[in-house]
Order: sequence, then structure tokens, then C-alpha cells
Amino acid sequence: MKKAKILVVEDQNIVALNIRNKLKNLGYTVPGTASTGEEAIRKAELTNADLVLMDIMLKGEMDGIEAAREIKNRLRIPVLYLTAYTDDETLERAKTTEPAGYISKPFKEEDLHSNIEMALHKHRAEKKETEKEAGKENEKTPE
Repeated sequence: MKKAKILVVEDQNIVALNIRNKLKNLGYTVPGTASTGEEAIRKAELTNADLVLMDIMLKGEMDGIEAAREIKNRLRIPVLYLTAYTDDETLERAKTTEPAGYISKPFKEEDLHSNIEMALHKHRAEKKETEKEAGKENEKTPE
């Protein structure tokens, strides 16, 4: 099975590098990192990522929740939040993007791995189901 490509969106360079290294140790490919929401959207398009690991508080005009909404709506790439923000207001905003998951910092490598695997599995299953239903629609012939 091919390695999943995970785009890391984190505005603190040291933290982004740490996450990137952990992901590589877990066997994933990291095609890039982004530090702003706008950059995250561009890189998600360019890299054809399988999953986006998204911090919520980012540099620039757009926060991670807004970027996640755009990525999910335009590119259909699942987003897994990895953030230090766990207050109710942030959680409620994040929920509106229907994320693949929400991991609080600091995190354990095992938690990161299991959440990524579950998110990728769910996304593949949903994609397969959508394709199956589209195939059924195409089989119907007009009378």
C-alpha cells in the first residue's frame, strides 16, 4: 500500500519540523508544510495530499478553521485538527467543518497515528461508497 501524503499546517517552524519528523517515522510522506491558511489551500491543491494535519491558530488573515472549510469544500481532502485550543467556542467552530478528528497538543505519537489511520480509512470508505452510488446512477437508463 502506498504511503499516505500528509500536508502539515503549522505556523511555528520548530513544531512543524517536529510533526513532520514524527509523521515520517510513522511511515507517512510529508509533501510539504504551510504556515498560513492561504498557503495551506495552495499546497493542498499542488501536493494532492491525502490528509491535512491542521493547526487552528495560524499566521495571516485566515485561521485553520477557515482554511479547513475551503480545503474540504473545494478539494474534498479530510482535515485532522492538531491544536492547543480546546475551548468550547473553538470546538463549536471546528465542528462546522466536519473534521476527520481533533487532537489536542501536546499529543502522543500513538494518538496521532491512530487518528490519522482512522481518518484515512473513513475517507476511503466514503469515497468508495460515493463512487459505488455514482455507478448505480450511471446504470439507470432513461425509458
